[in-house]
Amino acid sequence: MTDDSDTGATTEVLGLPEPGPAYTLQQFPEKLAVVKLPPGSEIPTWAESSSLFSITATATETSVICAGRSIPTKVIGQKGLTAFALQGELDPTQAGVLVALLEPLAEEQISVFTVSTHDTNWILVPALDAERAAEAWRRRGHSVALAVPVKPARKNKKK
Repeated sequence: MTDDSDTGATTEVLGLPEPGPAYTLQQFPEKLAVVKLPPGSEIPTWAESSSLFSITATATETSVICAGRSIPTKVIGQKGLTAFALQGELDPTQAGVLVALLEPLAEEQISVFTVSTHDTNWILVPALDAERAAEAWRRRGHSVALAVPVKPARKNKKK
C-alpha cells in the first residue's frame, strides 16, 4: 500500500495497482510470422531467420517463428507480427515480468504471442497494433525504443 501524501489516499483504497519495475523493450523492424507445421516436420527452406527465429516441437505440432517475407500463402499461421524484446538479462527467479508487460496489452485488446529465451522474453503483436502496444507500455512507465541491428561477428579467415 502506498500513501499519496497530498490526498491521504492509498493505491489500495483507490483500486490502483502498485507500480512495479519499469522495463525497457526493443522494437524490431522486420515483420515476423508464427507458422504451424505437422508434428516432426523438417524446417522448410523458406523459414528465413530474422531477429527472432524459433522452433518449438510438440507431439501435435511444430511451430516456427521466422521472417514473414517468404512464407507460402497456403501455410497456416499468423503473419505480419512485430517483435518486442525485453532489454537486458532477466533474473529467472523474478516473478511477474510477463504479467506487467501483458496486462496493458490485454486492456487494449491486443493479441500476443510470447517466447522466452534463456536471457529474455519476446512479445509479438500484430504489426497494425505495434504502436498502440508501445503507447500502452509507455503509459505504464516502460520504455520502448527501436532495436539497433546487431550483426554476428565474422571470423577472420587465414589465407
